[in-house]
Amino acid sequence: MGSTAGAGHFGPLVPILDALERRGDDVLVVGPPSLQAVPAVAGRQFWAGEEPPADELAAIWDRFPDASPKEAAVLADREVFGRLCTAAMLPTTERACDEWRPHLVVRETCAYAVAISADRRSVPHVQVAISLAAIDAGGIGLASPVLQPYAERIAQQLFASAYLTRFLPSLDPSPFASTRRFREVSAASGPLPDWWGTSRAPLVYVSFGSLVGGLPVGVRVYRAALEAVRDLPVRVLLTVGRAADPAGLGPVPPNVHVEQWVPQADVFAEADAVLCHGGSGTTYGALAAGLPLVVVPLFADQPANGRLVAGAGAGLVVEPAPGWTSAMDRISEDDAPRLRAAIEAVLGDPGYEEAARRLAAEMAAQPSVDELVETIATELGAGCDEHPFGSD
Repeated sequence: MGSTAGAGHFGPLVPILDALERRGDDVLVVGPPSLQAVPAVAGRQFWAGEEPPADELAAIWDRFPDASPKEAAVLADREVFGRLCTAAMLPTTERACDEWRPHLVVRETCAYAVAISADRRSVPHVQVAISLAAIDAGGIGLASPVLQPYAERIAQQLFASAYLTRFLPSLDPSPFASTRRFREVSAASGPLPDWWGTSRAPLVYVSFGSLVGGLPVGVRVYRAALEAVRDLPVRVLLTVGRAADPAGLGPVPPNVHVEQWVPQADVFAEADAVLCHGGSGTTYGALAAGLPLVVVPLFADQPANGRLVAGAGAGLVVEPAPGWTSAMDRISEDDAPRLRAAIEAVLGDPGYEEAARRLAAEMAAQPSVDELVETIATELGAGCDEHPFGSD
């Protein structure tokens, strides 16, 4: 099982990983060293590859805040995931395939080195969605020019690979020929600590994913959110990711508690609304829990996710002001009033929650992840106990 760095990329693999382990399969996770910081990796068999060169990666991220959406997509999909991450990880994925001799390779859609190594050895491989199918397909198209030196027909192979997604067909039509959908099941591990004392005000969860906190613009984004919820009659949990130091945010309103990371399922079990950047993991996890959203899209697939949420009536999108080329670069505390108004709207109008709950019910009707894994196992001739997935 292969992933690039970041909880947003590894997170969608976790339900598949858990289901394989429940079957009794041997599973090896391969990824960059920084992936080991993701809590879901702890306790699993893990081989660390290499990180992309820090100076080259930094040079790309430095261009990100001022990039247009199209330019940002090229920087991320082609330059980071297609070129740098593939070159860094390929020696380790090659060795893993040779030494482990897996029956099946599972990867998130940006882990191209894993697909290349599996395809070279005719090992069946499936991909797990990290975004909307059209966004994932677009990423393959952007990355293809830098992947072709490794395998001339790699783009065709990637599109032919089974595509596993927890997103709904009504929201996410897929261009992948073999698209398999499953329901997202995330059980809370326990109640949240009582960070707010005796208050029982509505709980708003604020998250901008694992990437923003490590970027120069991160503090400005978080300050805008903090000012938006100041003096609102709500409890707020803000998570900033492990790349950010909560102490660097400056003064925090008394109704806000800040953590680097909290299990998302634990938060969603108690939250009343979510303010986020529209990352797929947070957005569709919230919808699966029946929670309305306020989406502040910054880059990548987030504008598309926000539009779908708003179109379904399950939340609101706070778009950048006219003339902005990059919301990531422009968002500031001046935007707090618009964020505050959107939060008040989704909490005050029950129609947003009702729409989110309808989508949650539709998601719950999809096949379970265990049923999906068994179907794939049967199709590949590995459905019996004598031939589990794993190494020979």
